[in-house]
Amino acid sequence: MGKFHSDDMITMKDIVREGHDILGKVTADVSLPPSEEDKEELLAMLQFLKNSQDPETAKTYGLRPGVGLSANQIGLDKRMFAAYFTDEKNRQHEYMLLNPKIVSHSVKMIYLPEGEGCLSVDRDVKGYVPRYERIKVKACDITGKEAVLRLKGYAAIVAQHEIDHLNGIMFYDRINSKNPFKLPEDVEIESAW
Repeated sequence: MGKFHSDDMITMKDIVREGHDILGKVTADVSLPPSEEDKEELLAMLQFLKNSQDPETAKTYGLRPGVGLSANQIGLDKRMFAAYFTDEKNRQHEYMLLNPKIVSHSVKMIYLPEGEGCLSVDRDVKGYVPRYERIKVKACDITGKEAVLRLKGYAAIVAQHEIDHLNGIMFYDRINSKNPFKLPEDVEIESAW
């Protein structure tokens, strides 16, 4: 029996916070096709994101709004994440990906002018997080079928943030430690909006 069932409601108490060992290690690949346990956990993760973005539900259960959630953020050593968000062109995105891997990316980079946040980080971290503007991700969907996603803009930022989690990298590891608002100089980079 898995840690979370699709009927279970993940709340903020289930979210692992920065400093926990699992957030600093590379997660284990999920064997394919995914088990019922893996599917249930992914569905519960996606439902958390939907709940967290619903003002009523979020208020009732004290949820912080999130757009992505990686398995290690709920204490699972599994290479999978869920994402649910609206991009800069007002398109709805919904992903449940297993064993995601960035197979190619643009040279051009982008960043969020307001910086990035994270459900596992309870403090406000200031600074720009440089990300690739476009990425191609190879992964498997919840049925175990291989999927190739070409993401750009905000969608690419969200996917890179979550894949970083699965590789034991926190978003603030990518901020310039000497000057948080300094951007890389040897590459074309612009604000995502």
